[in-house]
Amino acid sequence: MSAKYSLESDLELALELAAIADGITMARYLAQDLVVLTKPDNTPVTDADKATEEALRKHLAKERPADGLVGEEFGNENKDAARYWVIDPIDGTKNFMRGVPTWATLIGLVERQGDGSEKVIAGAVSAPALNRRWYASSGNGSFTILNGGKPRQISVSKVSKIADASIAYSDFQGWGDRLTKFHKLIADCSRSRGYGDFWSHMLVAEGAVDIAAEPSLALWDMAALDVIVREAGGIFSNLTGEVGPFGGSGISTNTLLHPTVMAALK
Repeated sequence: MSAKYSLESDLELALELAAIADGITMARYLAQDLVVLTKPDNTPVTDADKATEEALRKHLAKERPADGLVGEEFGNENKDAARYWVIDPIDGTKNFMRGVPTWATLIGLVERQGDGSEKVIAGAVSAPALNRRWYASSGNGSFTILNGGKPRQISVSKVSKIADASIAYSDFQGWGDRLTKFHKLIADCSRSRGYGDFWSHMLVAEGAVDIAAEPSLALWDMAALDVIVREAGGIFSNLTGEVGPFGGSGISTNTLLHPTVMAALK
């Protein structure tokens, strides 16, 4: 951990950033004059995405000038720093554009470890249109807040059999030659729903869902989710079992189901 900042202050800052984001995103949600552009990768971006990331970058530059930053809309700044923040201003932009309330701002803090590896040490997920927020920091558990109420600690389920499991996903794009295996995994579960994006993983952290799977994700899609799922007692990995948010895909499960899910998708 940085000698200058405590983990507690880092988490407090993550929650400050979430509150700043909420003020901007909710002011533009359902706006009739929302400006939508297409990025080079053919994904949409709104003026709300850009304004949110700009505001968070400005706040971080003031509060943590030595830290690096990785953002979806404006790229990397000082990513070689000992610590860097990872921001997705609006995860679920297409939902945001259509008036579907399932979207969130994702904020994670990555710290380089003594062995050269990287670990997310704090994270916050704020979904103001759902009146929900989730957050966690290393060693301190995961929590959720509903309707601005008191924080409630959360934990993953104890379901141990695929036949009893509930699985959530976004869609069937991007699975490639694993799609048939993924269809079979869904069929073997007792329940499946396409909640999608961050929400599937937060439901795993809460124990409401047992498996969440997405085949193609960027670091900003996963950093905050990783620490929240992990601190709730679960495992966040990619499709090949590499733990953490650096592997290009995301699987959230409890520890009991993870080996079986990995074997099913191998």
